[in-house]
Amino acid sequence: MSGEKRWTLEGARAVMPDVQDRTQRAARALEGLLEGRDEEDLRKDPQLRERVDALVNRWVREMEALGADVKGLWLVDFDNGSGYYCWQYPEDGLDHFHTYEEGFAGRIRIQ
Repeated sequence: MSGEKRWTLEGARAVMPDVQDRTQRAARALEGLLEGRDEEDLRKDPQLRERVDALVNRWVREMEALGADVKGLWLVDFDNGSGYYCWQYPEDGLDHFHTYEEGFAGRIRIQ
C-alpha cells in the first residue's frame, strides 16, 4: 500500500482540476518534444532524453505534492483506505476505483 494520506471521493475530485491542468500541460510539452521523433532518437540524443526525463519527473513531483500516487505516465491514484480512486489522462473526471489487489486492470466505474 502507498502513502499515508487517505482521500474521500469528494476530496480527490476537488484536486482534479489541478491534476488535469498540470497533466495536460506536461503531456502537451512532451508531445512537442517528441514530435517527429521515435525511440531511436531518444537513444541517440542524450540531451533529448534528459529533457524528457526532466519533464516527466517534474510532473511526478507535482502530482506527489498534491497528494496523489503516481502509478504510471499520466496515471494517478488516490488512496481511500480500501483501494484507489483512479484517473488516467485524458479522462474527463475521477470516475473509477480499484482495489489494492486488482490494480488498474480491475478498475470499475464509480456509481
